[in-house]
Amino acid sequence: MFNQKNYLAKKDYSVVIKASNKAIINLFWGSMLVILPSVLCLITNSSGTLAQSQITLPSPTPVPTPVPPNPIPVIPVKGATSYGNQISLNGRIVSGIWFTKAASKSQFTTHIADGTLRQLIGVDLLDTNSPSKQPIGWFSSYAKPQILNAKLIGNYRYLDVTRLASTSKWLLNTQGNILTIVTPGAKVTDIRETLLAFPQPPTNPQPNIPISGKALTINLDRPTPWVLRQEPPQKRVVDPDAVNPQPTAPPGREWTIILDGVADPALVQRYTPVPVSIPAPVPNPAIQFLKQLPLPKPVPAPPTLPPVPEPTIKQVEVINNQTLIRINVPFGFAPRIQPNAANSLTVEIRPDALVPRSIAWAPGLIWRQQWVNLGQDRFPIVSLEINPRNVEIRPIVTNPNTLIGTAPLIQTAQNYLAVAGINGGYFNRNNRYPLGAIRSNGQWLSSPILNRGAIAWNNYGQFYVGRLTLEEILTTSTNQRLPVLFVNSGYVQAGIARYTPAWGSTYTPIIDNEIIIVVQKNQITNQYLAPKAGETPVLIPADGYLLTLRGNASSNLSFLPVGATLNITSSTIPPEFNRFPNIIGAGPLLVQNRQVVLDALAEKFSNAFIAEKAVRSGICTTATGRVMITSTSNRALGAGPTLAEHAQLMQLLGCVNALNLDGGSSTNIYLGGQIIDRPPNTAARVHNGIGIFYK
Repeated sequence: MFNQKNYLAKKDYSVVIKASNKAIINLFWGSMLVILPSVLCLITNSSGTLAQSQITLPSPTPVPTPVPPNPIPVIPVKGATSYGNQISLNGRIVSGIWFTKAASKSQFTTHIADGTLRQLIGVDLLDTNSPSKQPIGWFSSYAKPQILNAKLIGNYRYLDVTRLASTSKWLLNTQGNILTIVTPGAKVTDIRETLLAFPQPPTNPQPNIPISGKALTINLDRPTPWVLRQEPPQKRVVDPDAVNPQPTAPPGREWTIILDGVADPALVQRYTPVPVSIPAPVPNPAIQFLKQLPLPKPVPAPPTLPPVPEPTIKQVEVINNQTLIRINVPFGFAPRIQPNAANSLTVEIRPDALVPRSIAWAPGLIWRQQWVNLGQDRFPIVSLEINPRNVEIRPIVTNPNTLIGTAPLIQTAQNYLAVAGINGGYFNRNNRYPLGAIRSNGQWLSSPILNRGAIAWNNYGQFYVGRLTLEEILTTSTNQRLPVLFVNSGYVQAGIARYTPAWGSTYTPIIDNEIIIVVQKNQITNQYLAPKAGETPVLIPADGYLLTLRGNASSNLSFLPVGATLNITSSTIPPEFNRFPNIIGAGPLLVQNRQVVLDALAEKFSNAFIAEKAVRSGICTTATGRVMITSTSNRALGAGPTLAEHAQLMQLLGCVNALNLDGGSSTNIYLGGQIIDRPPNTAARVHNGIGIFYK
């Protein structure tokens, strides 16, 4: 019921009833609401609209604009003479973590985060079973690599680069939070290209995909920093006038090798693309006339020769004392680069580019890169295996002040000062609302949806993995029991939903004609109708919450008058989840008690999502009590795993219980200031994640 005096109780939420002197305004819904689409997989249900009302809304409440966080927080290092979060490398200022320390009265040691060394200098981290010793490859022997001292301080693992800088003749200086590195000028003297033969050619190659690779040797006159960058996907132009378009190979990708050095002018000339003059099209009346006629029956295309492959090296150019070598990489391939002792870079373009690695990165944390065979396919998997007793694991969201928003995982993890992390559950990319369970330290930030898979844990190394539902009951002062479907969720259905201060300082109606009830200190203080979605933000009381009545839930309004007291009880199904303070929901559930239990349809995932081959992220527990976070990329010469393949791969990794997390471009693993499973510029913004913190 709407009672006129209820709308005049507080000026912040007051509304005026127009053109009606009746005590009751009848509201009805024609049918269910339209479920807002999710990014990846939500299935739409029935729809409906709320009848028009003659209630005037209050003036909109301004929504505060969040202040963007610093790219990398500056972390003090105990005993350091200087420290910072920026590096000037040969005149270019970039983000990077470092500190210096006095070794004697006149000598200092320089320490740089290992992720910074990989990303800015091109240092290759090699296998190690000791977190305090890190072998590296950087224009040196891989058989007898240089070993750097390593130490985990705060949320970064620092490597002592003092000797490396000295032997490489780097000039180092510090000013404020900037470490200046000047490396000797280098020259790119030659580039050689050869065919790369694989000992065991891949079985069942896809059509038009080569099964032999290429190898480039880039000769330099001295060691120099280098980086590898993956460029955005190439757009393919399709001829609309083609009568019988023929299938073509999947599009390749362009990668760029960037070296601090100047290429020989002859190399630049050799690999400068020749401009192609394309005459302007001349209108052909005959073709235009033919387009107006019925299409003829397709004529079988005559046999054609295989298409001429694109050159591997697309272009070499020099920009600001850097040499950019742009290379074409076929679908299913990627470049593998190794800096050799002979002042050269070997670039192998191959379907199995991921280099197997096992790095004891910190006590109780192992970084692995490996290939896992499944049938006739091979999948590259990057994982972190963690002893949960050494760390604290927490859900992390983009902004601790609101549940609305997305950001790169690397930014969120650094803002939280996490040592490691992985992307978490689903969200709506359009409005950036959460679509699944997030519980932190016993507080529901966002409720589960659709009985989907979730993982729960505590600070004692205990976990539970299963399908999760939250049952929340609102009990009124007249003992009416009303179900609350969702808490702080972007998933919308007809019924009652609840929004707490964890959602943010305000709530903006998601759909038209929501009835909003204000609750403070467990007592209803106001209620009103919001006719338009996306308009008029409503303040969420710090000492209470908002209830939204959608669709046929408006019939419950008579049980919720202003002044009524409310009580909320909640419990999880199954009850095992109640024991755990931290939960992240995603889905589908993959493995339970070592058995594949995948049932994506039961968790309301779409058929398209189920059949899709995509990059996947996951989390699991092992028989040894470890927790493992994983990223599985495209198979050799193909696309990523299906959900069924992902479940089998997690089994093969030794998972006892495993959950699929949000995947695709959301997939990324963070470790000590770096993204370790993909080029960081290819990772999409995400809503939430799972953070790893050392105690």
